[in-house]
Amino acid sequence: MGGGTPGAGPEDPAPSSLPPFIPNTRDLAKIWSMVSGTRWSLLLFLLPVAVASHNLEWGASWDFLLNFLVIIPLALLLGDVTEDLACRFGDVAGGLLNATFGNVVEIILSIQALRRGLYTVVSMTLIGSVLSNLLLVAGTCFFVGGLKYKVQTFSSNAVKAYASMLFLATIGVCIPSVYKAHLKWLTTDVDVSQEVLDISRVAAVILLLMYVAYLVFSLYTHHDLFAGDDDDEEEEVPELSVTGAMTMLTAITAMITLSSNYLTSSIEAVSESSGLNQQFIGVVLLPVIGNACEHLTAVMVAMKNKMDLSMSVALGSSIQIAIFAIPLAVIAGWVMGPGEGAATAYAMELDPLSTLMFFLSVMLGIVVISDGRSQWLIGLLLLGTYVLIGATYLIGEFDQ
Repeated sequence: MGGGTPGAGPEDPAPSSLPPFIPNTRDLAKIWSMVSGTRWSLLLFLLPVAVASHNLEWGASWDFLLNFLVIIPLALLLGDVTEDLACRFGDVAGGLLNATFGNVVEIILSIQALRRGLYTVVSMTLIGSVLSNLLLVAGTCFFVGGLKYKVQTFSSNAVKAYASMLFLATIGVCIPSVYKAHLKWLTTDVDVSQEVLDISRVAAVILLLMYVAYLVFSLYTHHDLFAGDDDDEEEEVPELSVTGAMTMLTAITAMITLSSNYLTSSIEAVSESSGLNQQFIGVVLLPVIGNACEHLTAVMVAMKNKMDLSMSVALGSSIQIAIFAIPLAVIAGWVMGPGEGAATAYAMELDPLSTLMFFLSVMLGIVVISDGRSQWLIGLLLLGTYVLIGATYLIGEFDQ
């Protein structure tokens, strides 16, 4: 056998004439197995159709629908490849890889929307991703798991860390919006956009620093607090070589970037033609793309009564969005400057109703997980809250 990459996993075959950036035959077989292993992968065949739709100008509605559908299997495939690569490098490095790539779809969508000055879409998509994981994903886990098990438990120590980080994120996200509403209430003659922008950037820097601290805490100094449900699990073995996994990550990221570009370019026209406001598209529709992988994974392990793992997926993803993706968007907007047709750079600024709904949703999530126990009724409560929020954005009128 040839010298494989250190760590558990398949050794690379004997040296071949293939360039180092081309996966070997074993990788190609595994990649095909990943791609063909789920019916969702059939949607990948829509990628050339989506490209044709954009270039041949079939219309914004087709661009939005086709690229929306294409990104779902790409997100699922990205999750599979990231997991395969992560288990090769151990808990710390593997956890960092999962944290980095776990929400890459939301990050790419945000960057593409920033480039076009779609600041409402950016804010609503990121906030919607937090609410989707916290209410929809966690609620489904509690409900489905609770139908099979009367009471399910998860680590109270991990819950304290999750709750603390979510509460910090809520403060950082809400302060710029509340500050603007405060000054607008005092006087309508003052332009506070620059002050709100500065406060957003300070909050972004602080949240990113706390994200680094959170990674050190959860992956290194106190990783045992987050490890659960795996005493009887077999050690996972990577099936792709490093070359194969990195090649796949690069290819998938490129395809997601392409589809995200086409999708965001169609949002304004779709909003006008369909009557759906950008808030609903951002809060409800777009998070479905990025959370597909987390949703399926969390629900499946919840049905096996592995609630520590289920909570690490659902709540961990919420935290990554709240204290990493959101401040990263603010910093990216700072670096990029004003978007197309926009007057100012991006600030994490929500309308008063969205600020209130985000705050109350996080508080509800913290309350229901505080005792480390769940039943189906709690899951139904979270799902009902998510439906109520979605209906509000669907029915209500908002400034674009």
